[in-house]
Amino acid sequence: MVCQDTIPTWGDRRFARIGLLGGSFNPAHLGHQTIARRALMALGLDQVWLMVSPGNPLKPAAGMAPFGKRLASAATLADGRRLIATDIEARLGTRYTFDTLGKLQTRFPNVHFVWLTGADGFVTLPKWKGWKRLLHRVPVAVMPRPGQNMQALRGAAAHYLAHYRLPSRQARLLPDLSPPVWTFLPGRQNGISATSIRQRGGFGDGAGHATVPNTLNSGE
Repeated sequence: MVCQDTIPTWGDRRFARIGLLGGSFNPAHLGHQTIARRALMALGLDQVWLMVSPGNPLKPAAGMAPFGKRLASAATLADGRRLIATDIEARLGTRYTFDTLGKLQTRFPNVHFVWLTGADGFVTLPKWKGWKRLLHRVPVAVMPRPGQNMQALRGAAAHYLAHYRLPSRQARLLPDLSPPVWTFLPGRQNGISATSIRQRGGFGDGAGHATVPNTLNSGE
C-alpha cells in the first residue's frame, strides 16, 4: 500500500482532537491498529496519526529497517481518513518527541493533541529528553501491556503525575483538559511485539499483520 499522507508540513487551522501514536513501527502490526482504534473510541478522537519515527534515540540502529519500509508498513494499518500513517516527524526535522510536539502544536494551533503510549513506553518515559516538560505540554493516554502495567502505574512517570490521573470512565474528557493529565485505559492485551515479528521473519510479507488480532501493544 502506498502511504497517502494528508498532513501538511506547515500545518493548518483545523479544529480536531488527534491522538499521536509515535514509534519505530519496525514493523507495524495489528497491535498498533488496535491501540489506535481503542483511542478513537475511548477518547472521542477525530483521528490518530501513526507517526513513524525517522530514528529512535533509545533504540540501536542495527536491525532497524529503512524509514520508507517502516512507513509503508504503518500505511497498511491506516485508512487515510481516521487512521493516518505519516512521515511528519521526518519532514519537521525533529529527533525528540518533545521537539516534535512543540512544532505540531505551533503549526496546528486549534488541534487538541493526545499522546498515546503503551505501558512499557510509560515505564521508560523518564529516559526521554524533556519528559517532564512533555507531560506539561500534552495529555497522555496509557494502554495496557502484559507484565508492564503495575510497573507503569507505580513508576517514576506515574509518581510524578500522581495528582493528575483521570479515571478511565472519564477518558473522553482527556483531549480537552489542560496538561498535565493522564489516564490508563484498561482493555484486552497481548504480548506480541515488533521484535518477535522480526525474529519470525515477518517484516515485509504481511505476517506481522495477520498474527495478532484484537491486541493492545505499545508504539514499538
